[in-house]
Amino acid sequence: MTSPETVIFVSLGSNIEPEQNLRAAVRLLREWCDVLAVSSAYRTAPQRYTEQADFLNLAVKLTTAFDPAGFKSKVIVRIEGELKRVRDPQNKNAPRTIDLDISLWGGSVIEYGDKPWRVPDKDILRFAHVAIPLAEIAPEYVHPEDGRRLKDIAAQFDHKGIERMSLDL
Repeated sequence: MTSPETVIFVSLGSNIEPEQNLRAAVRLLREWCDVLAVSSAYRTAPQRYTEQADFLNLAVKLTTAFDPAGFKSKVIVRIEGELKRVRDPQNKNAPRTIDLDISLWGGSVIEYGDKPWRVPDKDILRFAHVAIPLAEIAPEYVHPEDGRRLKDIAAQFDHKGIERMSLDL
């Protein structure tokens, strides 16, 4: 662990019992971190592999004293494990109980871990299901590479087919 605490944003998605799994994931995040904000859930069509159920996606703003690699291994991997996330090596876009990704880490641009993973997550600029929930909870946040506010990034996407859901979290 490092200190001081950093404000980060995590994107969550599920299309297997999504209401139950998103609630559980947010509850587990609260056990590890100070959750500052949770977006609405958004029902979106699956990307790339389309022969599966729609996803519910949301974003969480929180603080953590972990560094990115520590947060990934100690928080994300544990939550995905507890919620029985299965990774299909033949289909990385397969249905899932839960998926958590670090989208933004303070104002940093970093690579971390063995993969390596990258922050900010490139999917913020590629997919509405990532950008829209983030923009809901931090509309004025400036993307550290792109230079635009999250609300402006989200506005570039076609919102057709994206349904905002009321999910008690």
